[in-house]
Amino acid sequence: MMIDREKVRAFFKETVDTVVFVVVALIIIRFFIAEPRYIPSGSMLPTLIGKPGFFGGGDRIVVEKLSKYPNIIKTHSFENTPKRGDIMIFYPPSVILKTDPLSVLSRLTGLFCRDTAFIKRVIALPGEKFEIKQFENGSSKVYINDKPLEEDYILSEFDYNICKPEMNCGPIVIPKGHYFMMGDNRGNSWDSRYWGPLPKERFIGRAIFIFYPLNRIRILGAE
Repeated sequence: MMIDREKVRAFFKETVDTVVFVVVALIIIRFFIAEPRYIPSGSMLPTLIGKPGFFGGGDRIVVEKLSKYPNIIKTHSFENTPKRGDIMIFYPPSVILKTDPLSVLSRLTGLFCRDTAFIKRVIALPGEKFEIKQFENGSSKVYINDKPLEEDYILSEFDYNICKPEMNCGPIVIPKGHYFMMGDNRGNSWDSRYWGPLPKERFIGRAIFIFYPLNRIRILGAE
């Protein structure tokens, strides 16, 4: 039986074209539009439930990217400027992002990507004065520009890590182009209190929707 080389070439060409199309489409969707993420920890309780692994039982969320590129939709209200209360996904300062082609492709497609991303809430904006005040009754409260911040979303004002001299508990003024990020579970969150305000270039996108489990489907937004 003779092999039809033309048919083999056509098959391989079609296969390669399909793979290239899928990869490019995946990059465009993930980079410019949206991507799914799972919550791996309990740092955002009670807002988001986290368990290790995509099939570990925690919340699965949709992370939107369009707001990073306001020229695509000029009327988009987000316009690459997070609002207080937005739940953001980002690369923490401790993560060194490799720039070799394979690492970049992995990050763009999400395939085999090992770069650690965090999810926290925007608490203080550039130019604002931030401070955590801790009281004798064991409670703690965030103050923005010397005014108490109402935070109905946190787990408990009595479940805070005790501020230490090496921590960023304030009073501090948030630098230009930086944001102070905190988890809703203040007693169990590795956030800006430990590694400082986050440069805006580190943002990946904004969490907008819980799509699984079905009994927890809801829209997320600034509180």
